[in-house]
Amino acid sequence: PGKAADKVTQSVHHLASKGEKPGKLREILSRDMDALTLVFSRTKHGAEKLMKGLVADGYNAASIHGNKSQGQRDRAIKAFRDGDIKVLVATDVAARGIDIPGVAYVINYDLPDVPDNYVHRIGRTARAGREGEAIAFCAPDEADLLRQIEKLMKIEVPVASGTAPKDPVARPAQQSRGRGRGGQGQGGKPRQANAGAKPGGQRRRSRSRKAA
Repeated sequence: PGKAADKVTQSVHHLASKGEKPGKLREILSRDMDALTLVFSRTKHGAEKLMKGLVADGYNAASIHGNKSQGQRDRAIKAFRDGDIKVLVATDVAARGIDIPGVAYVINYDLPDVPDNYVHRIGRTARAGREGEAIAFCAPDEADLLRQIEKLMKIEVPVASGTAPKDPVARPAQQSRGRGRGGQGQGGKPRQANAGAKPGGQRRRSRSRKAA
């Protein structure tokens, strides 16, 4: 647990924004067009959108995720195993159990929210004694996820390009939850402590205490 196969070469590209991910992915895929490459996306919608964009750009790609039927997944995996499909875009749930010895690259297009899933993902390459390469993209709001992965694996993932931010940016979901606890109403305006209280409210409470 928490350890990658010995023959997996890991690296990370630190990107200035998420908008750089599509270009970086195509740059890496174009270096070895015949290699079987497994690309991981965090969401079903993201996986499907990414796959369609790759197909539109001429890449031989398919996707597997929770919105695909079992039959669709099986056909895509078979085509990938047979080499008819060179790029398979997957989510974590759909990729469990994939055992294809010929996967040369695993690309973490989105870093997983759960560090253990990173280890599982990169274990899809370097199987059956072969060598493999695991490449991760890290946008500024994913820097903390990368640190959690490195802590779990007790390594520092070698940097292939870019520079890690000194202070990790909180993920948007965490920020939005934090705002909900900040005592703010809609539009970020502070809530009034007794907004909407009716005049005489204190007098009613006083009478109720006397009655008690």
